Amino acid sequence: MNKDWLNPALLGLTLLALLAGGGARWLDQPAVAAGLWNLSALLVAAVLLVEIVQRLLRREVGVDLIALLSIGAAVLLEQALVAAVIAIMLASGRTLEYFTAQRAERELKQLINRAPRFATRLDSGQLVQIPVEQVAVGDQLLLRMGEVVPVDSVLLSAVAILDESALSGESLPVTLHAGASIRSGGVNVGDPLQLRASQTAERSTYAGIVRMAQAASQSRAPFARLADRYALALVPLTLLLGGLAWLLSGDPLRALAVLVVATPCPLILAVPVAIMSGISRCARRGILVKDGATLEALAGVEVLFLDKTGTLTSGHASVQSVESSGRYPQEQLLQLTASLAQASPHPIAAAIVSAAVNAGLRLSAPAQVQEQPGAGLSGTIDGHLVKLGAHHFIAGQQPAAEWDAAVLRRMDYQACSGSFIGIDGVMAGAVLFADPLRLESPYALRRLRQAGIRKVVMLTGDRLETAQMIGLAAGVDEIRAGLDPAAKVAAVQQGRQFGRTLMVGDGINDAPALAVADVGIALGASGATASSEAAGVVLLVDRLDRVAEALQIARRSRRIAEQGVLVGMGLSLLAMLVAALGYLPALSGAILQEVIDVAVIFNALRALGAGRNASTAEPLQGTSIDQLKHEHADLARVLEAVHNLASQLASYSPAQARSELQGLLEQLQTHLVPHEQNDESQLYPLLTTYLHGDDPLAAMSHTHREIFRLTHLLARMHADLASSRSSLTLEEIQRVLLRLDTVLTLHFEQENELYHNLDRR
Repeated sequence: MNKDWLNPALLGLTLLALLAGGGARWLDQPAVAAGLWNLSALLVAAVLLVEIVQRLLRREVGVDLIALLSIGAAVLLEQALVAAVIAIMLASGRTLEYFTAQRAERELKQLINRAPRFATRLDSGQLVQIPVEQVAVGDQLLLRMGEVVPVDSVLLSAVAILDESALSGESLPVTLHAGASIRSGGVNVGDPLQLRASQTAERSTYAGIVRMAQAASQSRAPFARLADRYALALVPLTLLLGGLAWLLSGDPLRALAVLVVATPCPLILAVPVAIMSGISRCARRGILVKDGATLEALAGVEVLFLDKTGTLTSGHASVQSVESSGRYPQEQLLQLTASLAQASPHPIAAAIVSAAVNAGLRLSAPAQVQEQPGAGLSGTIDGHLVKLGAHHFIAGQQPAAEWDAAVLRRMDYQACSGSFIGIDGVMAGAVLFADPLRLESPYALRRLRQAGIRKVVMLTGDRLETAQMIGLAAGVDEIRAGLDPAAKVAAVQQGRQFGRTLMVGDGINDAPALAVADVGIALGASGATASSEAAGVVLLVDRLDRVAEALQIARRSRRIAEQGVLVGMGLSLLAMLVAALGYLPALSGAILQEVIDVAVIFNALRALGAGRNASTAEPLQGTSIDQLKHEHADLARVLEAVHNLASQLASYSPAQARSELQGLLEQLQTHLVPHEQNDESQLYPLLTTYLHGDDPLAAMSHTHREIFRLTHLLARMHADLASSRSSLTLEEIQRVLLRLDTVLTLHFEQENELYHNLDRR
């Protein structure tokens, strides 16, 4: 039955029957009044009976049996008014559940309803509107202002301004340039755009999001199904208690009163409303949960597994350098490698292609491409067999040669990753990448521990030495390196001995581990990728701290559902005892049960909010955050000057040392010190309103004072160095510079992390 109209219609009819019966009673027509009341009650009973039979045919439990019995008993005992009130209680509860479910599903329904239906295709110079299902890869499309991007595309216009808030929860529009990949689902808020379709509608990002939203809106959590079984267990208890009350008192109306207040509405309503409210709140924050079962499972996870590249690190790797073993020049190595990398969707491959394009190299079309997930890529380029990937993928079982070992050692020291290049079966070079730790990673892991995660394990196909540098910086408990996809699956399966597992990843090679974990979360993935199809949760915004937020929302939703069940059913059981003792008539019991139902539903709706422990401060404006980041970027050259002088001062002559130190002091006193003084006097007092604790920035204020002290000390040393009577050595100045370099590096990294985590866009 279509409950979109049924439940409100039932409520309207039962209310009308109650009022009409009241009018007939006032006109001294008790038989007419009883007939109207019984008719409305029997109508609701018929609907309940049909639904119970339908569910039993589907081998599901009918949880409204007690309500059906209470209506039947009231009619048989000639308590027509009681029967009518019970009917109103049930109809109003169902209607209230329907409207609250609509409220809880609002974000999900917005995602579904805004899915594009049509696209405008450029066909032989003419613009033709076609159903979005007919868009083919390579079609040229026009997107007008206000229209939703219909399919994943490549931007042909020079600049695009898109509102992706429905995808990511980010309120500010994003600006993209020609050649950029555009996810379907964003809204054009600028000039008309020309796009080239890169996916069909079915395989596009937004189609995957809509499929997940539809599944979530139709799902039921295991806790909800368990609640059904608990509700059915009330049937024999209710009949026993009602029978005893009737037997001991001799009054069948006591049994009726017990039946009325035993209707398990709190148990039926509390769980689905709370779970759906949690799913809706996640959607509002750019966290798409596939179904209620996933949300409930997420609430119970204890062991976290994290991929490294693209999860703990930014995933936006850039080519740091191209190393050659001597057989091929660096430019040719980059050209061949980038040509092969065009065939892979991996972020590393995209970085190589970008570096080659920026260098103005002409790329060739790859042929006979084969990809081994977690190992590497091979194919034919301009007649050469080119391989790109891990060292063992290129070198096989042979031990590392002297050149290989030197590159591996350099990767260890610099904490960078790299892919080796093989050409025609010979080790030819390597591409080194810079992929820094995400600014929010340490903060996200701290929040996850606070949310109940007991163990954090990093899984990576990278080398152990490189992985350790990232893992130590992020704060993980255990590092497992050199893993292929099968080994990642085994690690997640072994982790079940410590509790329910959560796997977070972003790449195709993470899909098997995401699928085998109790809950898989695809970070920043598009709706059509293998990782997001395997995951139960997809983060539409590329931030690791949203994992902690998803976990907190899930646990709060489950807690609210449990509270509704315990409190609601506790009150119902208490009312049953009072009714059995004869202190709660059936009519009063029906009204009391309605009050309990309403209270339970409104309590469940609390899952839509953030809770009392959430910060009440308004988030910093995006422009303020951007300004802070720009100021730090402008000071990067000052930090680099400190680092360079600290490294090289001892090799300078006294005259050169004085000159270099004087130049550095001018930069420190003109740019750095005023910036830090402004932070101390104006910014930090403002930030304390966004942070917890009496003096949350005390340690960073102490760092400011140390920066001021060391700058002042360097100025004194510079003056003393100019004196002919001074015994000051360059080694003493270098020690102070090294200390300042260390303090500044740590301080700026702390502030960058702080500013990033305060940005709640």
